[in-house]
Amino acid sequence: MDVFECIQRRYSYRGPYINTPVPRENLEKIIKAGLSAPSGCNKQTTSFVGLDDHKILNSVTDLIKKNGFGGNTPPAGICVLTQQIPGYSNVYFNIQDYAAAIENMLLAITALGYASCWIEGQITENVETQKHIAEILNIPVEYMVVGFLPVGIPEKEGKRPSYKLASERAWYNVFGVP
Repeated sequence: MDVFECIQRRYSYRGPYINTPVPRENLEKIIKAGLSAPSGCNKQTTSFVGLDDHKILNSVTDLIKKNGFGGNTPPAGICVLTQQIPGYSNVYFNIQDYAAAIENMLLAITALGYASCWIEGQITENVETQKHIAEILNIPVEYMVVGFLPVGIPEKEGKRPSYKLASERAWYNVFGVP
């Protein structure tokens, strides 16, 4: 599948997963896609913890489920971490860094035939959830847990979103002019 088809096929899947393991080499490919994302001032503020141990994965997803994320435990997952490292003039790019990394990984997940959903609010809105996940995964205090990507084969095809027309959101040369 080419990159444009992959972009069009990607959607946020919030349903149950088939209980088929994700091979470690596929998890590695997905994480490499995240590591290859652009990074402000090349500070590389984003890191990942790949999860394929079911006991650890259950512990993490149980915490996220308490904050409103549904579905069964996926066969694999990726915790997204960030560090606040200043770029130039005390400007921080860690949010942009992890957003780019997550999108790269979501596209890699789609290209490999899996489904996922960018889970952030259920983690970042609750400091205790962040702390508990960090404890489970032995994450040092200089890192902050900011996201989780479940990875697996969807039990059923998810619903793809509808998008506004390009003419409502994109213009050339001057805002609002087709």
